Amino acid sequence: MYYHLVPLGCQMNQSDAERIRTVLEDMGYRPCEREEDADLLGVVACSVRQKSIDKVYSKIHKWNSWKNSRALITFASGCILPADREKLLKRFDLLFTINELPQVPDMIRQYGVVTASPSRDMTGDIREGFWKVEPTYTSPIEAYVPIQNGCDKFCTFCAVPYTRGREVSRPSGEILREIESLLRKGYRTVTLLGQNVNSYGLDRRSSEIRFSALLREIGELTRGEEIWVYFTSPHPRDMGEDVLEAIAEYPTLAKQIHLPIQSGDDKILIRMNRNYRVSGYRRVVESIRTILPGATLFTDIIVGFTGEREEQFLNTAAAMEEFRYNMAYIAQYSPRPGAASARWADDIPQETKRERLHRLTEILERTGLDYNRALLGREVTVLVDGYDRKGYLSGKTEGRIPVRIAGAAAPGDDLIGSFVDVRVEEVRPLSIAGRIVAEAFPRLRASSE
Repeated sequence: MYYHLVPLGCQMNQSDAERIRTVLEDMGYRPCEREEDADLLGVVACSVRQKSIDKVYSKIHKWNSWKNSRALITFASGCILPADREKLLKRFDLLFTINELPQVPDMIRQYGVVTASPSRDMTGDIREGFWKVEPTYTSPIEAYVPIQNGCDKFCTFCAVPYTRGREVSRPSGEILREIESLLRKGYRTVTLLGQNVNSYGLDRRSSEIRFSALLREIGELTRGEEIWVYFTSPHPRDMGEDVLEAIAEYPTLAKQIHLPIQSGDDKILIRMNRNYRVSGYRRVVESIRTILPGATLFTDIIVGFTGEREEQFLNTAAAMEEFRYNMAYIAQYSPRPGAASARWADDIPQETKRERLHRLTEILERTGLDYNRALLGREVTVLVDGYDRKGYLSGKTEGRIPVRIAGAAAPGDDLIGSFVDVRVEEVRPLSIAGRIVAEAFPRLRASSE
């Protein structure tokens, strides 16, 4: 029996898919590359963006057309809004939340499919049972480790509180054990995942540590190891200097901060229910520049939010100029049923949204190029992670700047998963290129001792 799984959306959905794979493979299913060869077809859906949910409908329409000629079971999980869930229930055989993952084997057996019994213990509180499932990681060097699920912020544009529920922190002991296991397996990067990681532990005040303390525990656990630890995403309102100081103290805590701004206009931020102003965001960035002077800065921005006037958009453009991001994930606003802003008119023409996205992209490319130009002729440490589209070895710096590596022996498969020092010879707006000058492991070890 074979399964084919299609994960859509954010890194959290990718992480959830790795746990779904484990449950299916424990039941005796094996992965296959082609949808046409699968007996079980699933999608980890994302209701946060209309484009992603459109892909779900496209997939299930095709899959259901195959049922006339062969036996097939379909399922959906992930971030699904109630309105989308009601429609998808009629199209998929199974629909379950990630919290219900431990019950999936019984759901599938109800269709008369003979499968193996799960070999792993998934008992416990249903809201935490899925965390007890060991992931089937899709990369041998990069891993996602969820530390939290759900969100309490209720931004008006966002569907997450309605698809994942309120914030629940994963026990820190489980997090540390998973990271310790990844270290034994030779993983080179770990990304801590949560909708609002820096509120970690607030739902368990009497029994759990805070996020900065968790980072320090991870810093101690990984001290002297060849690994970079990242996290995403923090909320600017909750981003304290204690987190930045922990990152500064431990070499394995990567010097890269993803700090969503969403808009550079205070009135739009109020309409978004972001609970901070640009001045407060500025103070956080100033702390980052002071405590972590070499850190790269990433962000998320929405253009064309309902009611966004041209002068308000220009405030966002000015914020981009001021904060000089290394990367910005810029999205055109699309209302999602169930989110509060869906009740308001989507009154910005699509053409205007596209034009605003293009203007912000031009600023990003200019500020990114300025940062990268300062790297010309310097040596930077790079984690080699694969090949680019033209067949060059590729990787990323600690600040997650993409790197093309020229002149490496071909094929360079033995270098994948290695840290190397690269002398920068060429820069582009959002990437750099250079040649390997040395293995980086000894230097990384020395910096951690």
